[in-house]
Amino acid sequence: MNILKDLKPTVVWDYFEQICQVPRPSKKEEKIIAFLIAFAEEKGLSYKQDEIGNILISKPATNGCEDIKSVLLQSHIDMVCEKHAHIKHNFEKDPIIPQIDGEWVKATGTTLGADDGIGVAAQLALLASSDITHGDIECLFTVDEETGLTGAFNLKDGFFESEILLNLDSEDDGELFIGCAGGIDSVATFNIETKDTPEGYFAFKMEISGLKGGHSGDDIDKGLGNANKILNRFLWQATRTYGLELHSIKGGNLRNAIAREASAVAVVPSSQKEPIRVAFNIYYDELCTELESTEPGLKMHLESCDTPKTVFTNEFQTALLNAIYACPHGVIEMSRKIEGLVETSTNLAAIKQEGEQLIITTSQRSSVETAKHDIAAMVRSVFELAGAEVEHGDGYPGWAPNTDSEILKITRDSYERLFNQKPLVRAIHAGLECGLFLEKYPSLDMISFGPTIRRAHSPDEMINIETVNKFWLHLLDVLANIPVK
Repeated sequence: MNILKDLKPTVVWDYFEQICQVPRPSKKEEKIIAFLIAFAEEKGLSYKQDEIGNILISKPATNGCEDIKSVLLQSHIDMVCEKHAHIKHNFEKDPIIPQIDGEWVKATGTTLGADDGIGVAAQLALLASSDITHGDIECLFTVDEETGLTGAFNLKDGFFESEILLNLDSEDDGELFIGCAGGIDSVATFNIETKDTPEGYFAFKMEISGLKGGHSGDDIDKGLGNANKILNRFLWQATRTYGLELHSIKGGNLRNAIAREASAVAVVPSSQKEPIRVAFNIYYDELCTELESTEPGLKMHLESCDTPKTVFTNEFQTALLNAIYACPHGVIEMSRKIEGLVETSTNLAAIKQEGEQLIITTSQRSSVETAKHDIAAMVRSVFELAGAEVEHGDGYPGWAPNTDSEILKITRDSYERLFNQKPLVRAIHAGLECGLFLEKYPSLDMISFGPTIRRAHSPDEMINIETVNKFWLHLLDVLANIPVK
């Protein structure tokens, strides 16, 4: 494609553009795994693959650097697959089409996959190099980070040997991460109850779109709209005021993304046809005012449609809409120890109808393990009161900060020396694989850093061009300053 050929560093952007050509949805990483194996074989590098699909490619130290401590560089090879509703794109077959937009690289109507394709590209650039000085390096490429941390969960003890780990999955230049939140999913399943649609009712479809969406950890404190919540708020009130009866509802997609779009099909008595339109338009104006600073692209649309044969029973509809309304979403608690850090949050991620069941997916995060389980229990209680069956995922642990870390000092000093600016050292309210690595390799000394990525997990995902060059220079300087064994 060569769209990014003039960007610096050339070698990193070249590998990133190659990665964009390889489909790599979570849990369907076979093509990118084959790409990595072919790369290792072409470069004559040793590699191995574990049972779950994780790949480790190793490169020996350059001459004179044999006594330097070995370093593991790590990123995940899957990507979040989100697109705008009008875009036709098959993430299992079609390439991602990057484009340059001023200071940023974006995709064409889809997620870009810079999370964490840019980390993968940096690893490949390093492995392919012949002019970079370094000790022994190992590059770990994990699978299915985005939908379950499956690769990290199933990593076996002894798969790698390094005691220093550089996680390349952060999204803010000038910030070094030494801790992250743990997380857990809570999924509510309702058995749908229906009845025949009453005679003489007006049928219509409502759609919410144009929201920014974003990462359910990094962006949860930015006041963004949640399409599921916005739609349900109107449905709840219209049920009481206009006798609305619901046929279907859906919204959101992935557990780790804030819902951008939602829709519902409903009916009201024909006498309420115009009042419901007026109420919807008034509600639209109200929401535009409420969210004008965070969601200027909000769109709400109502149009007539064919009358469905069935609608939800009154009892089921009431229980469902009450539960969605009552389910918490957003920041629950800020950290008492680290200023500005979200401690605990929850995301009302997706509502989907599958056959005779309606499934609501939520995810909870916290840097405090007990608080993580507390908010998950709160969400569970809401849906159980409404008659749903609720199941929790296995969850994953957080990563407790170590301010005395040797690699922290090296990385911090390197950034300040290179860019004449002190980096911010902080924890992140998102799930990194580091917590799982630490459980199995308790002596690991870890840090996470990367270039600036915005709107991750949404079709508006973009990566800042200048910071990719800084990220690369920083990574090379860190490797050049790893101490001897």
